[in-house]
Amino acid sequence: MAVFSLIIINKAGGLVYQREFQPGLRKLSTNDYLVLAGTFHGVHAITRSITPKLPLAPAAALATTPTTATTPSPNNVVSPSATSSTPTSSTASYSYPNPGVPATGLECLETDKFRLTCFQTLTGTKFLLFTDPLMANIEVVMKKIYELYADFVMKNPFYQLEMPVRCEAFDRNLQGWLRGRT
Repeated sequence: MAVFSLIIINKAGGLVYQREFQPGLRKLSTNDYLVLAGTFHGVHAITRSITPKLPLAPAAALATTPTTATTPSPNNVVSPSATSSTPTSSTASYSYPNPGVPATGLECLETDKFRLTCFQTLTGTKFLLFTDPLMANIEVVMKKIYELYADFVMKNPFYQLEMPVRCEAFDRNLQGWLRGRT
């Protein structure tokens, strides 16, 4: 299974690294890669903001237990008062599908020709990995790429944050590790 390409986007949406690993891929211009990075950054932000929030407590349970006073529950759900037997939209509390885990935006896009996997670091840097759609253990590959990035780019005293990555040691080790996987 093949890794086709890697793109790294800084937190502002700028392209800082692009590399192809398979011969015969359709060549894109530098401008195309810049547009791709900016477009993905925008789509990622939009998908993060439209992640649906789910109710923490079922509305039916709220309607069946009227109380004499309005009291908050442990889930910050306000119980209806004795004068109202149906909760209003402001009485329910909502959370993301996995409470405690913030919305992350687009993480994977799969077609019949390729799979795009996005890993976003805590600092906002995005790693876009284009692979064969049948490739397994992409998380392992992404973790190793991030490890190589941290070791050879971020620990490089001459690298300036948010600037294009120009590090031969990173290129060489990344290429060698990916070649050793096949």
